[in-house]
Amino acid sequence: MSWEIADFISHPLWMVSTLLLAAVTRAQRRGPWDPSACPVRLTGKTAIVTGANTGIGKFIALDFACRDARVILACRSESRGMAALKEIRQRSGNQNVHLRIIDTSSLESVRKFAAQILEEEKELHILVNNAGVSGLPKGITSDGLEVSFATNHIGPFLLTNLLLDLLKKSAPARIVNVSSANHKRGKVDFSHFRGENLTCIMDTVYNHTKLHNVIWTNELARRLQGTGVTANSLHPGIVMTEVMRHYNWIVRLIFNIVGICFFKSAKEGAVSTIYCAVAEETEGISGKYFDSDCSLVLPAPDARDLAIGAKEFEYLSKTVNCEDCELSEPILETLSMMWLFINLYTSVDHEETVGGWPLVLQHFHSCVLMAE
Repeated sequence: MSWEIADFISHPLWMVSTLLLAAVTRAQRRGPWDPSACPVRLTGKTAIVTGANTGIGKFIALDFACRDARVILACRSESRGMAALKEIRQRSGNQNVHLRIIDTSSLESVRKFAAQILEEEKELHILVNNAGVSGLPKGITSDGLEVSFATNHIGPFLLTNLLLDLLKKSAPARIVNVSSANHKRGKVDFSHFRGENLTCIMDTVYNHTKLHNVIWTNELARRLQGTGVTANSLHPGIVMTEVMRHYNWIVRLIFNIVGICFFKSAKEGAVSTIYCAVAEETEGISGKYFDSDCSLVLPAPDARDLAIGAKEFEYLSKTVNCEDCELSEPILETLSMMWLFINLYTSVDHEETVGGWPLVLQHFHSCVLMAE
């Protein structure tokens, strides 16, 4: 007896097995750490979440509100932000949730937001840089920056540095930067910040920005050693959120159909961020990259390169004209480069390190001059 494809698909056994597979797949999306089982309370703590009006940002803010934190929703859209504010207040029973407007693609907006926070808030214990975009067409902002880089990376860098003194004053405090596993497909080219040498195909630009997120986070963590402020980055998982809204309808349709069974919901995608922000297990941990199941994993090699990290911070500081971005004393910078010297010198194969010496020597010399 020959079977046609239509007969196979319409067979009850096929339907049952498909539903069973979907159920098993959905169950596997959940990691071992459950936010609802975490007893940590945030009473008396203040938290800021960017991009909190939708997606995982809204569920992160909701979790903090349920833990009795003072939560500031940092959103670009006032109308959508107000809708999220009302929902979070209603669902958490916490009225100490507030909306502040920020557009991370605009350096002026970031500075205005930071100034308002510094004027209104006496403490800040958690900063979650979650806002991000993917699939935007190539564009240049009024600051002369590529729009995706400005939104995903440069704006959050400036925001964090402007709020850093408040975070230090409130220590222990945590900075959590939402990156992506796609950072491993990104490349480092600082000309991308201005939209140069950049190919905008699918998620290419997004991947580049997410790599820079991890590089910056690791360098930031090194500069914050001894301050009581930690900085970590993470992968939230492949999540069904509005991040795909800038792609064409065919891509969105395929994403949504596949995602029903295989991708995380926004609530599930928020877990790794909440873990980094509140879990007792992550207290004191800094400069690490967490996977979507809350496990520690190694990021891309470029994210672990000290020389690239130093260059990243230097380039970002110049890009945003931030005089307050020198987080570490010059002598600490010098010691950091000395550590790199020692590692290079003690390499098993000295021939492999020769190519890196000019860059190290140049940066080390500049650090020594600064220290003087």
